[in-house]
Parts: sequence; structure tokens; C-alpha cells
Amino acid sequence: MLETKKPLPKGSKKLINAWAFYDWANSVYSLVISSAIFPIYFAALFAENNKILFLGYEVKNTAMISFVTAAAFIVVAFISPLLSGIADFIGDKKRFMRTFVYMGSLSCVGLYWFELNTIYLGLFFYFLALIGLWASLVFYNSYLPDVAYPEQQDRASAKGFSMGYIGSVLLLLFNLSMVMQPKLYGISGTEGEAAMKAMKYSFVSVGIWWFVFSHYSFYFLPKGNKNNEKITRSIFWNGFRELRTVYRQMAGNFPLKRYLTAFFIYSLALQTVMLVAAYFGEEEIAWGSDSEKTIGLIVSILLIQIVAIFGAILAARSSIRFGNIPTLIAINLIWVGICIYAYYIHTPMQFYYVAGIVGLVMGALQTASRAAYSKFLPETEDTTSYFSFYDVAEKIGIVIGMFLFGAVDQITGSMRNSLVFFVIFFIIGGLMLFRVNKKAAIQ
Repeated sequence: MLETKKPLPKGSKKLINAWAFYDWANSVYSLVISSAIFPIYFAALFAENNKILFLGYEVKNTAMISFVTAAAFIVVAFISPLLSGIADFIGDKKRFMRTFVYMGSLSCVGLYWFELNTIYLGLFFYFLALIGLWASLVFYNSYLPDVAYPEQQDRASAKGFSMGYIGSVLLLLFNLSMVMQPKLYGISGTEGEAAMKAMKYSFVSVGIWWFVFSHYSFYFLPKGNKNNEKITRSIFWNGFRELRTVYRQMAGNFPLKRYLTAFFIYSLALQTVMLVAAYFGEEEIAWGSDSEKTIGLIVSILLIQIVAIFGAILAARSSIRFGNIPTLIAINLIWVGICIYAYYIHTPMQFYYVAGIVGLVMGALQTASRAAYSKFLPETEDTTSYFSFYDVAEKIGIVIGMFLFGAVDQITGSMRNSLVFFVIFFIIGGLMLFRVNKKAAIQ
């Protein structure tokens, strides 16, 4: 693969832009697959019967997708430290990041064959695509301290999220035009059949977009910090040993330890809400017709993405002025209000209101969290291990959150009841942030 011969210096605008551009490449998965087109396609497949027969048990379709998502994050939580340890040893984290990008993007193309008669194959591709995305983000996030100095990291993190929102919205608009006007693109069949075909073409477009645009980042990102090449059995488990080392080092770093504990709790709620928002809107909101539902859900997701651009920028400015921790506390309190209000909504207009506020605080919480963590880190070249710890905490939280969500959905028959758990987690996470030394994230 082509790579720049002369490495760009840390802190250079071109290097930071190249790093942030990976958000442009991968965020289309989060928007089109996780949030917009796939949930609508998935629900349409189960319009007549929302049960899936699995191991002799009837599982609700939305509970099933929650369990598959949780299973994918279990794999990511296990393999991330394994791979990051090897990447730190050989000094080539780019190679591993590229491997997962290829796996994820090709699996998105594989979603074209997601049908009722191939449901297990389709769920397998969905499973692999999730692993590809989130495993690649372990290495992507670990590059932040390598490409930007501490005083640049808030703006760099915000730039990444903003570029991701802009790029994903552009592709979603294209996909939306295919779904609403399939004949303009030569897609044949009845209105319903053509729309379903267009959605499958959308999955393919995500895979191609992700694959192609990620190479701009690969071209400029540095290979790593070391030149070791041979991987031996003795260093195979280095990642887990490094996690243990990171955990021990945190014993004397109370701001980092307390911050990670709070992050684990509120991120559990945040990531789960983001992963199931579209399924909630599809099932719990009283849309007038199928076409209104499709348009309404995609408009809601677009609203979230557009507003999130401003949320990420506001979070960066607020963090610079007030500090990351006060900013995170305020955002958690807003999330508490959102979950309480969402429990009672039933109409499309109410869903739009929630979508607007969610967009504002979704990007804000993500960008402020990533930037705050990077500032708590001690001076080290092996940043991958620390970000692996961060990502493992996030993934374990998602596993717990998705299993909780799926269990409540399966038992009660309604996703609405799961919001009660998220309110509790946001409250506890916000309260625990008060125990973090606020000045430590600025020094």
C-alpha cells in the first residue's frame, strides 16, 4: 500500500487533518448501517412476524439484534488488547487498523445478502462489520496523542467528529434519494421491492465509501514508534499484560482512575442509546404510514447528525473555557432529561424534538470524553495500551448495556422500559465526575 515517504511532524495541520479524515471514512457505517437505513430495512423484513427462531427459542427481532451487537462487542473487548499489545511491540498499529477496515467494509457489502431466508448469514455479516468498525477505532483513537499536542487535542477530536458527521450525512442523502426515488437510479420492481433493493445498495455504498476514503488516512498516518518485526509467542499476550500494567499505574493516578470509572458508567448508557435509537423510533412512535416512517426516521437521524456538528464544536469550546470535566457533568445532566422525556413520547414531532437535543449532546459527550482521557494520560510512547484500556472499558459497557436493553425488551415486549436504566446510569456517571480533579484535565 502507498504510504508517505517523509513522515509529517507531530502537530502539523496536514497530519491532524489526515487523522481526522478517518472519521469521514468510517462514520457512514454508524449513520447508514447502525442508525438509519439498516434499522428500517431490518424492521421491514419482520413486518409480518417480529420473531426469530434461535436455538429452539422465539426471540423478538429487536432483542435479537441487541444480543448480536453485544456478542460483537464481547469479541472486540477481548481482541483489542491482544492486537494492541502486538501493535505496540512491532510499532505498526496502522497494519492492524487497515486489516479491520477491510474486514468491516467488505462485511458491509455482504449485507446486500441480508434476507429472511439467509438471516443467519446476514447477522454474521452484521456481526463482522461491527467488529471491523470498533476494532479499527481502537487504533484510530490511540493515534490522537501521536498526531496532536495536548493543546491541539480538543480541536482535533472535534474536527474528527465533525468531518464524520458531514461525510456520513452526504452519503445518507444520496442513499435516501435512492430509497425514495429508486426508478431514477434504474432500480426496478414494485414500490416496496424497489425501496428494499435501494436499501441493500446503500449497504454496498457504505462498504465502498469506508474502504476508499480510509486510504487517505493510511497514506499520512505514521507507522508506529518502534521497528520490531518478529512476533513471538512470548509477546502474544502482551496486550493483556499491558492492560494489567496500565491498571496498576492508575492506582497512583486518581484523576485518571476516577475519570475512567465515571466514563464506563455514562458511556454504557450513551453508546446503547445511540445503537438502538432508530429501532426505538421505528417501533415506539406512531407514524402514519410506512413511507412516512421511512422519511421521518431518516430525517430524524439527519437532524441528529447536523446538530451534532455544532455539539462537537461547542463541547470543544466549552472544554477550553470551563474544562472537560465540568462540560461532561453538564452534558450528563442533559442526557438524564432526554431519557425521562423520551419515555413519554409517542408522536413524530416529539421524536424530532428529542432527535435535535440528542444530536447536540451526542457529539459533545463523545468529543469531550475522548479529549479528556488523552489529557489524563502520563508521558508515554505506547499510547495504544492506554487507549486500548479506554476502549475495552467502553466495549464492556456496551455489552452490559445491550444485554440489559435486549433482556428488558424481550421480557416486557417494549423498548420504552429500558430507558429507566439509562437514566440511572447517566445520573451515577455525572455524580462520579464530581470526584475527578477538574484541574488535572487542563494541566
